Amino acid sequence: MNYEMVIGLEIHCELSTKSKIFCGCSTQFGNEPNTNVCPVCLGMPGVLSVLNETVVEYAVKAGLAMNCEIARFSKMDRKNYFYPDLPKAYQVSQFDLPICLGGYLDIEADDEAYRIALTRIHIEEDAGKLTHVADGSLVDYNRGGVPLLEIVTEPDIRSAAQAFAFAKTVRNILLYAGVSDCKMQEGSLRFDVNLSVRPEGQEAFGTRTEMKNLSSFRVLQKAIEYEYKRQIKVIEAGEKVVQETRRFDESKGITYTLRSKENAHDYRYFPEPDLLPIVLSEDYIQNIKSNMPELPEEKRKRYIEKLALSEYDARVLTASCELSTFFEDVLKYYDEAKTAANWVLVELMALVNQAEIELDEIKVTPEALAGLLNLIKAGQLSGKMAKGVLEEMFSTGRDAQTIVKEKGLSQISDTAELEKIIDEVLSNNPASVADYQGGKDKALGFLVGQVMRQTKGAANPKSVNEILLHKLKK
Repeated sequence: MNYEMVIGLEIHCELSTKSKIFCGCSTQFGNEPNTNVCPVCLGMPGVLSVLNETVVEYAVKAGLAMNCEIARFSKMDRKNYFYPDLPKAYQVSQFDLPICLGGYLDIEADDEAYRIALTRIHIEEDAGKLTHVADGSLVDYNRGGVPLLEIVTEPDIRSAAQAFAFAKTVRNILLYAGVSDCKMQEGSLRFDVNLSVRPEGQEAFGTRTEMKNLSSFRVLQKAIEYEYKRQIKVIEAGEKVVQETRRFDESKGITYTLRSKENAHDYRYFPEPDLLPIVLSEDYIQNIKSNMPELPEEKRKRYIEKLALSEYDARVLTASCELSTFFEDVLKYYDEAKTAANWVLVELMALVNQAEIELDEIKVTPEALAGLLNLIKAGQLSGKMAKGVLEEMFSTGRDAQTIVKEKGLSQISDTAELEKIIDEVLSNNPASVADYQGGKDKALGFLVGQVMRQTKGAANPKSVNEILLHKLKK
């Protein structure tokens, strides 16, 4: 029997505000444990929370970017559960009246297009961080009270590849909207997966499990693939899948039971009595909408219409906020968009992929790459020479001018010098000269190659072609 997986994602995103959601404590990552804290975020008796207005603004931005309806009236609620990383023994979140409703994102996976519907986006506070040691557990409350968005999808995802593509798309949108840095290594983006399986053709959903706090796209995909196979084995063994929360062990590549799955009533939600409802005017929402940053689809169209890039190049560049930002920064110092796109997408990204690092980890700056391209444009470097220089820039971080000067890599464009070399090549290859003059155009390529070989690739190819043609026609 064939089985279909049904997935709904919950994506938790830390907002890039400078202070926490209900107090003035810093959200700076990496500070000493329990230093970004105060009586408010530690839940001391008698304190009063105040909602950070920037959190609301960022939530509206994210909602607009993901085609949501923005609620004119929403409220905060207490989600009650006891766990050591919650000093108040409840989390302030949103339950029945979230700030963003509905919405969707279009994705591509396995060469197919899909539209994934959103249920909601709501705001809430993050919990602290537990570190388990040999004789107990340590808690750091620096993260407690950091503002979060929770993005919840409908159960529309049908494969690990679709989940991967959707998560990537969400990250890209959040970066473009400027609401989060999405640094997964710092926990700024985390995924929860609700997954069930059912026989193909069956309408009713199976029993779902939830896998929490998946911290990378690779882990997300592996966890889904394992849990899908595990549930099928359970069903085919004649047993029932248990609704529960599971943890994915990355080192072993398996999921295991964490706790029985809670339902909404287990949390005893009730309206947060210390905070007023969030009431948004039409003017407020329209003002944010009119000042939204350029999103991927708009940017893609601009690249095609204004920069004359191909559909493919525009799509690849805008699929990554970091990549499109790097490309546009190159254009601040170099004015040929097509050439810049080619060098960024082909030559630079080949080195990035080979090194298995992220774009923001490279030593080559946009200005430095533009400097290399300007040397080519000025005729000081051939394309082949420039590729070697880029490799040196990538490994050392030095600029092109310095490398060219140190290695004596200046391209030969001097006409008199080239004529001497070309005369020698023509003299040594009379058969090829005769072939070209007899109508065999391929002979020209051979003669150009001989010149490039004699100059060790330093000759300006354009000048070589022009001089050769002039002499051969004589």
